[in-house]
Amino acid sequence: MPVGIDELLERVREGYVRIEPQEAYEAARAGEALLVDTRYEALRERDGLIPCALIVERNELEWRLDPHGSHRLPEATSHDLRVVVICNEGYASSLAVESLHRLGLHRATDLEGGFQAWRGAGLPVAASA
Repeated sequence: MPVGIDELLERVREGYVRIEPQEAYEAARAGEALLVDTRYEALRERDGLIPCALIVERNELEWRLDPHGSHRLPEATSHDLRVVVICNEGYASSLAVESLHRLGLHRATDLEGGFQAWRGAGLPVAASA
């Protein structure tokens, strides 16, 4: 039976614990998490960048983070990698996490509230180049 997006998001999010901006910042600084910004270019240009985040647009995410994939990034070293997916407001990132979990990246999570929550928490933001 079909479900609406709100119910789908609720179901997906039951499978993992989301992370708050300050916790994500501290985990990235300690080398315990890889922050991945999936926002499209226009949003990054408009709002800025998270200085420590890797930019991987959503349509490339699975290919770039699959540790066994032929198109993986150097940072995609293990299925145990703690990945924090960041979108603009924390919705699309939840669906991306579901996909990463299916690839075996069992520690993948997303940033509650997305980039907007990061910026709202007063965490570092750099102007896009």
